[in-house]
Amino acid sequence: MKAYDFDQTIYNGDSTRDFYFYCLKKYPQIMKYLPMTLIHAIKFGVGIMSKTKFKEKFYIFLKSVPDIDLAVEDFWKSHEKNIKEWYIAQKSEEDLIISASPEFLLKPICEKLGAKLIASRVDKFTGKTDGENCWGEEKVRRFHEAGGGKIEEFYSDSLSDTPMAYLAEKAILVKGNKLEEFRLKQDSAK
Repeated sequence: MKAYDFDQTIYNGDSTRDFYFYCLKKYPQIMKYLPMTLIHAIKFGVGIMSKTKFKEKFYIFLKSVPDIDLAVEDFWKSHEKNIKEWYIAQKSEEDLIISASPEFLLKPICEKLGAKLIASRVDKFTGKTDGENCWGEEKVRRFHEAGGGKIEEFYSDSLSDTPMAYLAEKAILVKGNKLEEFRLKQDSAK
């Protein structure tokens, strides 16, 4: 199997951020959460709030989206074009997308692409997170929890995905539309 990060890897942009701005334009009432979101962003930025907790506080805007399923469906109608061409050209039914973005947001596009999905479990109505944000070492834990398997190639734009890259036979660093293999340094301090 080939495994892929989603945002900035096979999707040109950050899908969560794009979805937020899509909702902000369509449902301006979510602006009422902006002051608290900024306070939580500062707390996260200075290290007194975890990434998981910050995202949970950020997702509170979902409470003011009247029909979340329709919003997600409409979002992908206008944002599917952000799936990178190099991925479309090589996609396979064996692909696994593993992402920190919310599962409810990525599920429709992954189904359309024919890819399996592991992502952050976020309640689409309340923003509450079930477990940790699917990022870094948590991706590895969730991958094994889902049954694991052999990863021939792993694609990511971020070194935060190094734990997943170690599981793959070959790791590919994605910079825009440029793909380059990178060699991971094994821990020699044993």
